[in-house]
Amino acid sequence: MYPTLELDYNKLLDMVSEMGYRLMKSGAEIYRVEESIQRLLQAYGAPRGEVFAIPNCLMVSLTSPDGRPVTQIRRMPTHGTDIYLLEKYNGLCRRLCRETRLSPDSLIYPIFVDETLRGKRPIEALPGQFHYGLDAVCEAVSDCLAAGVTHCILFGLPREKDAVGSSAWAKHGVVQEAIRAIKAKYPDFYVITDVCMCEYTDHGHCGILCGQSVDNDKTLEVLAKTALSHVEAGADMVAPSDMMDGRVAAIRAVLDEHGYETTPIMAYSAKYASAFYGPFRAAAGSAPSFGDRKGYQMDPHNRKEALKECALDEAEGADILMVKPALSYLDVIRECSDAFDLPMCAYSVSGEYAMIKAAGAAGLVDEYRIMCESALSVFRAGANMLITYYAKELAQAIQKGDIG
Repeated sequence: MYPTLELDYNKLLDMVSEMGYRLMKSGAEIYRVEESIQRLLQAYGAPRGEVFAIPNCLMVSLTSPDGRPVTQIRRMPTHGTDIYLLEKYNGLCRRLCRETRLSPDSLIYPIFVDETLRGKRPIEALPGQFHYGLDAVCEAVSDCLAAGVTHCILFGLPREKDAVGSSAWAKHGVVQEAIRAIKAKYPDFYVITDVCMCEYTDHGHCGILCGQSVDNDKTLEVLAKTALSHVEAGADMVAPSDMMDGRVAAIRAVLDEHGYETTPIMAYSAKYASAFYGPFRAAAGSAPSFGDRKGYQMDPHNRKEALKECALDEAEGADILMVKPALSYLDVIRECSDAFDLPMCAYSVSGEYAMIKAAGAAGLVDEYRIMCESALSVFRAGANMLITYYAKELAQAIQKGDIG
C-alpha cells in the first residue's frame, strides 16, 4: 500500500487519467487499461471508481468522502483503422440517441407558377428558385419527387389583375390549371394551395378594399370562392394566408356545403408583419402598392396574441396551424405547439432562405450545415412540418443521415 494521506481526488483523477492516456497511446488493450486504473485507485486507498474506456475516450468517476461525485473525461489518441471504427461507432450511436426526428414527408416545397411564362425562369430574389410556366410546372414536381419530396404549396402569378382579384377564383386561373396539370401526370403528389388575394389584386393587398383599408367581411366571400375553386380543380389541401378574421370558418362552411368535408385547411394562424417577406413579394409580384399589412398581420412584439389566433383558428375548424416566419419566432412555435393538439406547420420564409444563400455565396458560412441546423431548430421547437425553399436539399440531407 502507498502511504495513507488525505486524498485530493481531483489530483488523483489527473494522475490516473494521465496513466490511462499513456497506456492507451502505447497500444494497451482497453480492459487492461481499466484494470490498471482500478489497481492504482485501490493502492491509494480510494473507493472503487467507475472506469469506462472506448478507443478514443477514458472516463473515471469517484465519490469523495463527503459524497460529491468527482469525474474526469479525457479524449484518447486513435490511429489507423481505429479512427474509422470510432467514427462509425459514434455516428451510429449519435443518430440512435437523437431526440428530434425529421422525415422528407414533413417537408413542403413552394412552387411559383406564372401564367404568362413558357418554360421556367430563375427568380433573381431567390437564387436557385424558379418561376414555372403551366407547361413546365410538372418539371418542378419531377425534381421534388427525385429528391424525395412529396408535398408542394402553389403560388400563382396571374396574367391579369384587378381591384377585387377576380382571377383568384377563375375556373381556368393559373393555380387551378397548375393543379390540373400536376394531378394529370402525378396524381399521388400532394398539392396544397395558398389562398390569398395579394397576388391577384392590382393594389397588392390581401383583400377587398374599402377606401384605403381592407374590408375583412367582404374579403371572406372571395377567399371562400377561391378555396373552393382550388379544391374543385383537384387540390388536396387549402392554406389561407390572408389573416382575415373568420376566414377559416367561411372556407370550411363553403367546402362542407359542396361535399368537400374531408379536405383539410392549413391556417396561417400566427403570421407576423415581418421584414423577412421581401424576396417572396418580389418573386410573387405581391408587394402592396401603398401602405403596409400591419392592419391584419401580427405585431412581432406579441407572443400571447399568437395563442389567441391559433385558438380562434382551431375553433373555426382548422386542421393544421402555422407560425410564419420560422427562425425569428421559434419561441412562438414552441408555445403554440405545447398549447394545441393540432399539427404545427412553420414557414421558413424567403428572407431566411436569401440570407443563408447570400452568406454561403460570400464564403462567410457553410451553407449546407447552416441549412441543416436552421431546419432542425424549427422541428426541435415543435413544428411537425416545414415549408421551405430548401425542401429538396433537406430531404437529401435526411436520407444521408446528416440530420433526422
